Amino acid sequence: MVIEIDEKELRINSAHIELKYLGEVTVLDTQAMRYARGRDADPSAYLAIRFWTPRGVLVRVKDSRDMTPYWLISSKRGEQFSKAIG
Repeated sequence: MVIEIDEKELRINSAHIELKYLGEVTVLDTQAMRYARGRDADPSAYLAIRFWTPRGVLVRVKDSRDMTPYWLISSKRGEQFSKAIG
C-alpha cells in the first residue's frame, strides 16, 4: 500500500481525494481500530487497511456529493499522518 500526501491531495494506491474535502482526522489505537474495522464499520467507507497493522486513522469526508463517510487507513504513524493532512 502506497500512501502519498502532497499540498493538494491524499493518494492511496489508485484512490485519491483532494485535501479540501477531508474533515476531522482521528488517530485510532489498537482497540479503536478493531472496532472501526468490525463492530462500528460503515459499509460505505473507503478501507485502506492491513489487518496486521493494529493502529490507524479515520479521516472524515466532508464532501456532500460523496457517499463515502470516511476513509479508514492502517498506519503505525497516526500522529504524523494526522499532522500531514492537517
